[in-house]
Amino acid sequence: MVFSWTPHRFSGGALALDVANSVILRFDAERRIDRYTDPAALETFAAAATRFSADRDLFGPLEPVAEPNRPAFLSLREATDRHFRAEVLGQPSSGHLADLLDAAATVIRRHPARPARTPLDVATVRSALMLATFSEPQRLKICPNCQWLFLDRSRNRSRTWCDMTVCGNRAKASRHYRRQKRELTP
Repeated sequence: MVFSWTPHRFSGGALALDVANSVILRFDAERRIDRYTDPAALETFAAAATRFSADRDLFGPLEPVAEPNRPAFLSLREATDRHFRAEVLGQPSSGHLADLLDAAATVIRRHPARPARTPLDVATVRSALMLATFSEPQRLKICPNCQWLFLDRSRNRSRTWCDMTVCGNRAKASRHYRRQKRELTP
């Protein structure tokens, strides 16, 4: 199956959330898709994040995660998802924060102090730490359609979906379909 990284895949509003959202249907064991199981998709994610991520101006061009560093990067992704999902659900845990910090430390220890270009895994650590100290945690949300994490940057904090053109339209179409079906049922 050919997969390409589109702007929708970067609707999290922060690189760390975009990385966490690389698992599609995370809580549906039968339909779950981990986009990083394909090494080619993982390789191309850094270039796509350089173009589409909301954090692109903070990190500049990103280098792909080196093969020996991928297990640590995947651990960081999972710790990021657990920590921020618990925060959004109002179930903060010092254990989840500790896991996130441990995963971040593991990634950082694997890199020289000043690489020529920022590796994706290091940029993800920086993004996650910025989110962990974010002054408005109520702006972190979970999309009711796809369950992705996203940062609501709207002025009045009213954003509901990760991406209005995808999840918002799907939700509205589903409501319309159910309403039409009820009207047609005797």
